[in-house]
Amino acid sequence: MTVRLSDEARRLIAAFEDETDATAVDCVVDDDRGRVVFVVTAGEMGSAIGPGGSRVEELEEKLGRDVMLVEDAPTAEGFVANALSPAAVYNVTISENDTTVAYAEVAHDDKGVAIGADGQNIETAKELAKRHFDVDDIQLT
Repeated sequence: MTVRLSDEARRLIAAFEDETDATAVDCVVDDDRGRVVFVVTAGEMGSAIGPGGSRVEELEEKLGRDVMLVEDAPTAEGFVANALSPAAVYNVTISENDTTVAYAEVAHDDKGVAIGADGQNIETAKELAKRHFDVDDIQLT
């Protein structure tokens, strides 16, 4: 799918790439939660995070917002699993009936992590999965 970026998202991606030497393929600005979510090219997470998280910390300071990173993936299943990280996701199954739903098997102890405070992590994962793979919903199992 083609992802459309706002001017603000383009500026944030440029700042991200300057700070981290990693490539971002998408950016979602979450003003309600004071954070920015970057989708990082597969294989570039180490560069994006930096030693001990130093690049993320520098970027957060520069932007004045929390930063969340999601690693891109070539399949909807892999992308959903990455979007729910750091929760342990054992398996993702995509069901395509009237709507496209991703069923993610998450470790029982990690369901809270996958959902996040006030549902912020699962909502972000749903938004990104919709933008990149036209997945209508994510259900945790």
